[in-house]
Amino acid sequence: MNMRVPQLRFEPADELAALCKAGGDPLRLNVLRALSNDSFGVLELAQIFATGQSGMSHHLKVLAQAGLVATRREGNAIFYRRALAPAERLGGLLHNALLDEVDHLELPTDVQTRIAVVHSQRAAASQDFFSRMAENFQAQQDLIAGLPQYRDSVLALLDALGFNAQATALEVGPGDGGFLPELARRFSQVTALDNSPAMLELARLRCEREGLGNVDLQLADALNEDSQLAADCVVLNMVLHHLAAPADALKQLAQRVKPGGSLLITELCRHNQSWAREACGDLWLGFEQDDLAHWAMNPEKASTLVYAMVSRFRCATFSAPLVARTHRQPKRC
Repeated sequence: MNMRVPQLRFEPADELAALCKAGGDPLRLNVLRALSNDSFGVLELAQIFATGQSGMSHHLKVLAQAGLVATRREGNAIFYRRALAPAERLGGLLHNALLDEVDHLELPTDVQTRIAVVHSQRAAASQDFFSRMAENFQAQQDLIAGLPQYRDSVLALLDALGFNAQATALEVGPGDGGFLPELARRFSQVTALDNSPAMLELARLRCEREGLGNVDLQLADALNEDSQLAADCVVLNMVLHHLAAPADALKQLAQRVKPGGSLLITELCRHNQSWAREACGDLWLGFEQDDLAHWAMNPEKASTLVYAMVSRFRCATFSAPLVARTHRQPKRC
């Protein structure tokens, strides 16, 4: 007599097995470490880990099937990033524990060197754009995010922070200096840093026309770790999406904020206007709100984020040690 064997369902076990499989390869663990605070395309990861594209694609597929990485499209390119899992979901504790352990790994020196090369390639492309397009800067910016579109919201957020008359400000990437007059009226001393001589010259001309005697323009890289420059308010207006490694940049810039000060960011919401790469020199097509929150948080400080959602733009402040608060405009991205 033939007996019917019952069909067994192994979906929950399969999910755990996928996580174990994904974490069972040293290269995949190092990929997860590299993606801790960054996003890379498959070609970049193949370059970083000195392996073939097809092999890297296979490893990324295994990580994706386990839910450890997620993808985002940037124009025609697909970038990979780490994915977090709710602890209450099946495998969530294992998932997050694996990432926590991975974060204690130190990447091999040659891998760190090749990551730096990828970042420098991105930065060079951005710097080349601004050196070529300085004369048409305002027209290019207006294509996607002109200052008049978000100035009032940023100023309202800035004024709400209540800096005193002796406070200082640092603007990173001031462009043609359009926001410097507003900062000069609100702070005793303003420093503006830009690594593009052409853009800094535009800012100098504006300061000269407006008679901004309390603004100091410096040709410098704000991400230079050797610099001791700090201010009560560090400002980035539509700059983050031009930076090679936004997450690392936020962590470095947070160190330039004096105790009790704020890091004020105006950024594009995530969008799919891939033409902005060519027309505006954008390395990234905006950001998710959760990304900014995650990157800006500093566990060494009693820090908080304040958000203002403005049409297609997002304003955020990273403050320490202010009380947590939220400011939202009714229109979301």
